Parts: sequence; C-alpha cells; structure tokens
Amino acid sequence: MTYEATVYSPDETEALAGKLALLLKPRDLVTLEGDLGAGKTTFTKGLAKGLGIERTVNSPTFTIVKQYEGRLGLNHIDAYRLEDSDEDIGFEELLGSDAVTVVEWAQFIEEYLPAKRLEIRIRRESENIRHVSFHPYGDRYELICKELME
Repeated sequence: MTYEATVYSPDETEALAGKLALLLKPRDLVTLEGDLGAGKTTFTKGLAKGLGIERTVNSPTFTIVKQYEGRLGLNHIDAYRLEDSDEDIGFEELLGSDAVTVVEWAQFIEEYLPAKRLEIRIRRESENIRHVSFHPYGDRYELICKELME
C-alpha cells in the first residue's frame, strides 16, 4: 500500500519528517528518492531534528556518508556518486549499527539494500509544494506508515 501527503513549505516537509522520526527505531532504513531540489535533504534535516540531533545536517554528496548523534544516531548516505561504482563504504556495518539509516539516491545501490525498508519518494509540484509518497516494505514499515498518517 502507498501512503501519501502533500506539504506546502520546507517547514512542513521538516515537520512531517520529524513526526516520522518519533516512530523510528535503531536499524530502521529509510530511502529517499526524488529529483535534484525535490527536498530529500530538507526531509533528512527534519528527521534529524526529530531524532534529537542538534548538529546542522547537510547533504553528504562529496563525503558519501555523514553520521550524527542524538536520541538515536543517524547515518546519512548520499549514493548519487556511487552509480556504477564498486566502492565499499561499509553498508553492512552502517545498516547493522544502532542508528537510523537514510539513503538518498538509493536506486544507485539497490543491490546492497535489504528488502525491508521505508521508501519515500518526493516529487516537486511547485516552488514550495511537494508530494510525498511512502512505500513500506515489511510489516514494521507498514505499521509506521499507518501511525504516521493518523
């Protein structure tokens, strides 16, 4: 099942992500898909705030992975530069850690990712409006989506 929301500003995007963060547990995996400028990093910033992370979150484009500490840790992966790459950045260790892992551009590392995860697609409708669709894979993520949409 797909769950959908529309947000009308970057603040609403962050608020939706913050609400999701309250439902996440260690080792949860969230993937974010969307064109450049769709709001993937804005969503991740809101997720980080909801996880109690106080550091400024920005896109890890050039470093591939950034890690943050909060109520729960956050592994933030930007896989954009990993397309057609055989580089091992330790996915197994990151996914097995006691942190939440967020992967932007996950389609580039699909073969490394577990089947059970929450896939989020963000589509830009206009300057500020975004359509956010949640695609849960696995019972746990289905329950998260149901609770998030209540």
